[in-house]
Amino acid sequence: MTWRKRLFDLFFASLLVVILGPVILCLMWVIWRKQGRPLFYVAERMKTPTQSFGLWKFRTMSVIDTDKDKGVSGGDKADRITPLGAKLRARRLDEFPQLWNILRGDLSFVGPRPPLREYVERFPETYAAVLQSRPGVTGLASVVMHGHEDKLLARCKTSEETDALYARICVPRKARLDMIYQRDQSTCYDFSIVFQTIAFVFRRR
Repeated sequence: MTWRKRLFDLFFASLLVVILGPVILCLMWVIWRKQGRPLFYVAERMKTPTQSFGLWKFRTMSVIDTDKDKGVSGGDKADRITPLGAKLRARRLDEFPQLWNILRGDLSFVGPRPPLREYVERFPETYAAVLQSRPGVTGLASVVMHGHEDKLLARCKTSEETDALYARICVPRKARLDMIYQRDQSTCYDFSIVFQTIAFVFRRR
């Protein structure tokens, strides 16, 4: 990560913490009233091919089970998403706590979405290239693939089916997009992806 990109992240993350602070506190209160504790879900993700970190999100599932929570989310986990959690996910409000990850340096605003350890270990060459960029809250692959990926994985009925489909289709397609971003990355490109992400969230509403 260049020092310009790091300054970009620190400046806007600090600004958003101030602006969105009341909203985040309000969401925490609503989650506590509707779902109880815990308010957050911390998932292991990879920052480099060998270095992991805890990715923070608001909890959107009714039950936290270490075994059941492994792997990507597909139709096999749909029945565990709470009504409030579905609303948070649709508007990507569950990702607000990732401002903390940006301030810590785990994430950038824009970059490849941080992968699960199991996929980094299964596709080492792919992620050795992709993770040369700092993972991001959003990215080119997120903008292009997010809606399609959700619909694709929603049809899966078991965790094994979700895993197989994600590994066969999503991993290579997202990796190609991540490499395009890596090749063309610039501050203007980052702004464009952020605005496209915001537009996508409002279209889903």
